[in-house]
Amino acid sequence: FRSTLYFNMNRVRVLIGWILTFILLPTAVLYAEPSPQRLMAFEILQRSDKVRNPDTPFATQITLIEYNKAKKVDTLILNVHSKRQKKNGQYRSLVEFIKPQRDAGKKMLQNGNEIWFYDPAAKNSIRMSAQQRLMGQASNGDVMTSNFSLDYQVELLGEEAIKDTTKKSRMAYRLYMTAKTSDVTYAFVDLWVEKNSFHPVKAKFYSSSKRLMKIAYYSNFQEQLGRVRPTKMLVIDGVNTHKVTLMQMSNYRAVNIPDAWFQRSYLPRF
Repeated sequence: FRSTLYFNMNRVRVLIGWILTFILLPTAVLYAEPSPQRLMAFEILQRSDKVRNPDTPFATQITLIEYNKAKKVDTLILNVHSKRQKKNGQYRSLVEFIKPQRDAGKKMLQNGNEIWFYDPAAKNSIRMSAQQRLMGQASNGDVMTSNFSLDYQVELLGEEAIKDTTKKSRMAYRLYMTAKTSDVTYAFVDLWVEKNSFHPVKAKFYSSSKRLMKIAYYSNFQEQLGRVRPTKMLVIDGVNTHKVTLMQMSNYRAVNIPDAWFQRSYLPRF
């Protein structure tokens, strides 16, 4: 009887041990420290974000030029005001359409993960997604200021030589980014960041089904608001490479932006 009782008690102890393991394992995984490689990938992406985005509230003009088989198709000029939020580091952006005349006065507002489009002719605003095309290969999210390090989980795949738009070879980190939510513009991104300078060189953007949507090259780096930044972005269709959109950023300037500008109700009065 004693041996049977001892055997059963051992079985109970083993069972309790397994139960505790399954209960505590998710907690242990949740609080496990990131690997050194993942921390390094995150730091690289953060530094690249600082190259792309000024810390201070700023305004810039974005000119979008659409090409098909090297022939100009259309042009769109926008004024963009952006301001980083202190609480979470994300940017809020207000986009005003300048040219062509048929679009003048239209606006887009990005506040968090929400994008609102306002048409003064209709006198109302409608919700839009970051993935919707604005013109050519450029999506709404492409003209909004964003911090990749906040929107994506990132892995460092290694280092490799990559050619920029001038065919110059640059040694770069290769990062693989996975969107944290479905609200961001792209589900997956391959990003090449130049070593030492942390300048973004090239990116491949993918859909949620991992279909290649666009290829982008960052170029024409200039001193803007205290740092050398890319002022051109060449966006190529992932399927038809004859379809290309050039994004040109100019007239960077530090500005005082009232928080009221980033309210949907303010759009008709801006």
